Amino acid sequence: MKKEVVVIVSTSLVVVAVGALIQRWKKWKEQQLRQTKNMIRKFARECATPVTKLWHIADDMVSSMEASLASSKNQTTNSTLNMIISDVTSLPNGEEEGFFYGVNLQGRNMLMLCARLGGKSKPISGLHREEIPVPNIVLTGSSQEKIDFVATEIAKFVSAHALAENEEDAHTKKKKLGFTLSYPIDKSMPFTTTTFQQKNTKDPVRKGLMKDLSRALKKHGKKMHVFALVDDTIGGLAGGRYYNKDNVAAITLGMSTNAAYVEPAQQSNSNELIISMEWGNFRSSHLPLTPFDTSLDAESSNPGSGIFEKLISGMYLGEIVRRVLLKMAQETALFGSNVPPKLLTPYSLRSPDMAAMHQDTSEDREVVSEKLNEVFGITSSSPMAREFVAEVCDIVTERGARLAGAGIVSIIKKLGRIENKKSVVIVEGGLYEHYRIFRNYLHSSVWEMLGNDLSDNVIIEHSHGGSGTGALFLAAAATYTHKNSSDSS
Repeated sequence: MKKEVVVIVSTSLVVVAVGALIQRWKKWKEQQLRQTKNMIRKFARECATPVTKLWHIADDMVSSMEASLASSKNQTTNSTLNMIISDVTSLPNGEEEGFFYGVNLQGRNMLMLCARLGGKSKPISGLHREEIPVPNIVLTGSSQEKIDFVATEIAKFVSAHALAENEEDAHTKKKKLGFTLSYPIDKSMPFTTTTFQQKNTKDPVRKGLMKDLSRALKKHGKKMHVFALVDDTIGGLAGGRYYNKDNVAAITLGMSTNAAYVEPAQQSNSNELIISMEWGNFRSSHLPLTPFDTSLDAESSNPGSGIFEKLISGMYLGEIVRRVLLKMAQETALFGSNVPPKLLTPYSLRSPDMAAMHQDTSEDREVVSEKLNEVFGITSSSPMAREFVAEVCDIVTERGARLAGAGIVSIIKKLGRIENKKSVVIVEGGLYEHYRIFRNYLHSSVWEMLGNDLSDNVIIEHSHGGSGTGALFLAAAATYTHKNSSDSS
């Protein structure tokens, strides 16, 4: 009898102990959940972009634009914007006709294009594209070797598409080639350093490179006039102007970012100045920076620079998300008791994967689960954890898109076109084109800033023809201007 009593007591003790452990575990999980929610709320507050803050940022950008332009008149300034005045003297007007070639150098890749413009009566036709990688042996070679490589590939492309030219084009002494560079260009290419740093339209480095290209092409039997050596965002502006005379600005929102716009010229041979803002370097005390942004900047290859770019471009959005998730994994065991090792790898989360998780509408966030496994090796995650991941993506995306929207409004304000003129802004880049929620947040921020009465004055459109076609339009505009000046003389 005593033996049975002992057994019963022991069993009761076990039940009590297990129950206490369960209660402790539940309490611990509830504490983790509260801590995770508090972290997300704090991060959301730090990233917040109410309309008043957006206007402060837009006003600061306008002031920085004005200060930078004033500095070109030998006035000192603390502006963080470079505001490079390009040597493009004219943009298309839609009347250009002929067969043109274009090259867009994208760092380690080179995009070549050709097409026929038919003027106002006909759309662009016969568009051909070819993208080739730049070999490492070329990247590590001399500047002349790189220019020779570019010229060789252009010559091959021109020969391959010579049949697309009509008889008049084929007998033209010099074919027309526009050349644009996706910013920031790879540092190992010759089109760097002072290429994008000189504010003088007569920049000898830029002009020297254009002559070097023309000479290298001539060696390959191709007489080509190289019309432009400018940032691809200016090419986007040229493409937008070809289709719409009200196009005043172009924005690149991809892995990198930049803005270009048309400034009325006060003292110039041209009626307009085409300016590359290099707005990735913009900074303001009103930018909603968090400790995650500060640490990213400090550990980047260019600490203290490119602050705006690190908030809005595809290169960095996923990295901010990764850093937030890592802290949550370390402090709240979001993905279990052990921190997933791959979560420690910088820049492992790319913006396309981030967009896929953010835009996952399945009931259990199945895409989030797949991407966590694919990118970070997280094989098991709770539905709640997946919701938190999507929420972090949303916070980072909303902030970046709304800041880009404030940048657009600042350009329109600088031009004095908010209240009484229609303004078209062309946007190019995978972040805008493929990330639907980012695009929606950008549009809504502009609408919120301008309100019902004025928002219709700003029209944001996706670029015409896709990446790189701006080089064609720049060549066409330069040819058309040259022809008209020759006819008038």
